[in-house]
Amino acid sequence: MGTVLKGMSRVRWHDLTHAYGSAADVPGRLSRVAFGDARTSASALCDLGLWLGELAVFDATVEAVPFLWDLAVTDSVNSRSGVVELLQTILEHANPPQIDVQRAAHRAVLDGRSTADMLACDEDAAVRAAAANLVTAIGSHVCESCRPA
Repeated sequence: MGTVLKGMSRVRWHDLTHAYGSAADVPGRLSRVAFGDARTSASALCDLGLWLGELAVFDATVEAVPFLWDLAVTDSVNSRSGVVELLQTILEHANPPQIDVQRAAHRAVLDGRSTADMLACDEDAAVRAAAANLVTAIGSHVCESCRPA
């Protein structure tokens, strides 16, 4: 697998949850985004969006974000702009019953600010546009869970 998705096997995905239950299937979808053709990658990214960020954020979201950052900077990934868009979606969604999970998911995206800045200068216009939107979202992010105590 090389350095893309390095360390993914050390995460106890079966102990984590996403929007529809067990996150045991997340590594397979991340791998499909990383190594699939354009159609396979887009389909897997769509699943990840539904599972990890579009409805709410979950403990699996927190663990997945570093791998999403990894995918966003890997030139061979077919759907890098979609990965960046998913990172923004995660930053914009909540999980009020699990405020600590929400804070951790948001922090994992916010911690990638320098990567987003770099992607805003990417050769791929779609990646550049998605990254510029993400940089703006990071810069203006305020939510109840992320406010300093």
